[in-house]
Amino acid sequence: MTTTAPQLGKKRRKRGGVLSNTGLYVSVSIAALLFLIPFYLIVRNALSTDPEITGENWKLLPSFQWGNIHELFTDTLVDFGQSLWNSLVVAVLVTAGILLICSLAGYGLARIPYKHSNKVFYAVLATLMVPTSVTFVPSFVLVSSLGWVDTYRGLIIPGLFSGFTCFLFRQYFLGFPKELEEAARVDGLGYWGAYWRIVVPNSLNFFAAIATITFISGWNAFLWPLVIGQDPSSWTVQVALSSYMTSQTVNYHLIFMATAFSILPLVFVFLFLQRWLVQGIAQTGIKG
Repeated sequence: MTTTAPQLGKKRRKRGGVLSNTGLYVSVSIAALLFLIPFYLIVRNALSTDPEITGENWKLLPSFQWGNIHELFTDTLVDFGQSLWNSLVVAVLVTAGILLICSLAGYGLARIPYKHSNKVFYAVLATLMVPTSVTFVPSFVLVSSLGWVDTYRGLIIPGLFSGFTCFLFRQYFLGFPKELEEAARVDGLGYWGAYWRIVVPNSLNFFAAIATITFISGWNAFLWPLVIGQDPSSWTVQVALSSYMTSQTVNYHLIFMATAFSILPLVFVFLFLQRWLVQGIAQTGIKG
């Protein structure tokens, strides 16, 4: 029985598809392993001693110094547990504040008719062109004059608005189906009711994406908490991390152990919100 040319073509395409998929899986697996190497090094060094980290005889597995965890949280110079709590409070409240304020601002600019709305929008965009270093000193002087140094207010309130986030919300709401809001107005809802009852429940993917990005940014903030949190009791986790490396000594095992604990909340947030993060970014128009 002879094999026809179309059948040969199908077999070749099938064989080529299998090889292509295999190559894709191998490439993705290699990329995943390369991505996980820094996390492996953090955990390996966190459970090692300083000589094992800096020594010439490098070992693949650590010596599992579990006492490093106890040393980290009982250090009398740095209250790392308090630093974790400070970062959590700041990141959560900044994220909630930005979601509320910027979403309301973006919705107002996108939906509420106002003859100066474009001017306000351009003013918001203009803030994106101002370098952070230009506003850093005036912001510190203002916060200091209000007595907010070493307080949650000084760490949180100056970061409760983002021009870029406001821009993203406006662009998203411009593409939101107006028919849903018009149906809500027929039922007697105003802009406020339509926002809370119609727009927000149908935009959770986008809100989750913005929340994830904002939380990570707030958690990783360093310069502003370093200046405002002058007392060790008000340090955030990033400031506490920098304290383990001074001009005199470097506590490598504590740095890596603190780093391991500092990235755990980010890993949990990303794993919990990754599905909404991907869907939300796909809806923002951030493509490239």
